[in-house]
Amino acid sequence: MKLNAIVVGSTGLVGQRLVYYLTNHPWFKLIGLTASKERSGKKYMDAVKWSLENEMPKEVKDMIVYDTDIDLITSLKPDVIFTALPSNMSQFYDIELVKRGFLVISHASNNRMEPDIPLLNPEVNADHIFVSKLQKERWKGRLFKVPNCVTSILTLALKPIYDDFGIQQVFVSTMQALSGAGLNGVPSMAILDNIIPYIEHEEEKIENESLKIFGYITPKGIKLNDKFYVSPSVHRVNVLEGHLESVFIKTEKEVDIDDIKKALTEFKENKIKNFDLPSKPKNPIIVREEVDRPQPRLDRNEGNGMSVVVGRIRKDKKNWIKFNVLGHNTIRGAAGNGVLIAETLLKNIDSLDI
Repeated sequence: MKLNAIVVGSTGLVGQRLVYYLTNHPWFKLIGLTASKERSGKKYMDAVKWSLENEMPKEVKDMIVYDTDIDLITSLKPDVIFTALPSNMSQFYDIELVKRGFLVISHASNNRMEPDIPLLNPEVNADHIFVSKLQKERWKGRLFKVPNCVTSILTLALKPIYDDFGIQQVFVSTMQALSGAGLNGVPSMAILDNIIPYIEHEEEKIENESLKIFGYITPKGIKLNDKFYVSPSVHRVNVLEGHLESVFIKTEKEVDIDDIKKALTEFKENKIKNFDLPSKPKNPIIVREEVDRPQPRLDRNEGNGMSVVVGRIRKDKKNWIKFNVLGHNTIRGAAGNGVLIAETLLKNIDSLDI
């Protein structure tokens, strides 16, 4: 029996990805779509400017879009709600939904750092789902957060290195795609023939969220990891989709390049088993040997967009490990990760006491 799902904020890029992945999903039935008041009451195909490379699923074209009215959402009695709202709206909307007893998977940045709210990248820290039990002290429902897109890509690549060799320091310089800013995020006159070396609040998100994802479970929630730090520099580039990150790592143990490649290639999942989840890639991390890979246009769709691709693995004279990692920012870094979180929760639903 499928669980009933609703996408709140269904017309943005992340919302469209959610609609695409939840349509005909083997475990979830998409029963409702919401958008702003001016779009509500229309058929989905008339309310949205469809911007994905895949054709809009025929099953959703004639679905009527609801207003983002919480009472209306409540009346539909969904089992899980995916929200893809701006943070200023999500701050109220997500919390009101969990207060009413719903299971919410949210893509907005607000509340990500609260100790009792899991910030999940399932192959990296699926065991953090159990921290959500602490939310019962203040809400009827449960709230789970999808990390920042760069953070999702970065932490997946760091996980096997951290487990096998330890990490002291991480420096990362990002080349982030336009889609990360949304449909209308970057004016063409600002980005054509240009690189923008600043994205508001992005560096702080990467620094803090990475340490939470690698954090420790305590009786009071997640404590940030204090064994290493992450120092990012971010840049918006004229690429449609796919964030490329140049990563520099100081490991605790002396390590050879072949050891790094082996750890990345053999990595499959976190200590809590993710089973055969529909959205889980067979190989979360793919290592390329070519000197000029990964590249966004060539590699962003590996693993149906759910794998990250690592290349140019090398060492400098001070034994720092250097590599490039690429991930699809609106799939692995957003909607695909949100669906994978939902699948992970469903497989562990009895242990979560939801």
